[in-house]
Amino acid sequence: MTEVRAKKALGQHFLTDQKVARAIVDALPATVISSEAEKSPVLEVGPGMGVLSQYLLQREDIDLRLVEIDTESVEYLLTHFPGMEGRLMEADFLRLPLERIFTGKFNIIGNFPYNISSQIFFKVLDYKDSVPCVVGMVQKEVAERIAEGPGSKTYGILSVLLQAWYDIEYLFTVGSGCFAPPPKVESAVIRLTRNSRTELGCDEKLFKTVVKTAFGQRRKMMRNPLKPLAAAKASREGWSPEQLADFLSQPVFSQRPEQLSVEDFVALTNLLA
Repeated sequence: MTEVRAKKALGQHFLTDQKVARAIVDALPATVISSEAEKSPVLEVGPGMGVLSQYLLQREDIDLRLVEIDTESVEYLLTHFPGMEGRLMEADFLRLPLERIFTGKFNIIGNFPYNISSQIFFKVLDYKDSVPCVVGMVQKEVAERIAEGPGSKTYGILSVLLQAWYDIEYLFTVGSGCFAPPPKVESAVIRLTRNSRTELGCDEKLFKTVVKTAFGQRRKMMRNPLKPLAAAKASREGWSPEQLADFLSQPVFSQRPEQLSVEDFVALTNLLA
């Protein structure tokens, strides 16, 4: 097998620029993240034809594991990279229980398929206490959305949820000519580094609900999308309609969701609890 056929259904665009590949691998910190291990456990998601894997395998500071859903890619990697044996799993990352692979902390790296990149980051959030760092290439628009702060038109659900737990760095842009086949959009590499936050200071499940509900109608003042949550609180508290109206007259409900920082959403969650 000389190469893998890119499959549109899997969102595959194979990176061919070796300088970019090396830069992505170099962006992964060379730090041991576990006192019990001499090497840092790293999971590469969707290695494809191994453009990142070849450089990851050269790094002596990491213990590499790889997960690939495409059978053809798995065959290619096992044929062309002898070091893959015992490291490579044929599986769907989104359905894979990562605690079965790593007992402690581990970093994640990959050229993430465009069609599931947001889902990958939501899964990272599920493992936020186990994943200190993520280096990933995604569609430029997604990278900007994740990295932007309040006030931006691209600031949204992923921005708030990820920035609550990670420091986000937009590292560099990658042109479509660096891929085969070339995508119709530009790409970008971002790095997520776990911040020092150990708890939000509010109910985490309600926080997610508030953020997702607020951005569900991002062009409207928040009293509109959040009214059902406020009404639920009013019911619990036994408020009159006038008390509910007074509650919704607070300044925060006159703002739009993109105006609120992570801390503002934490305060809003506590207000609605």
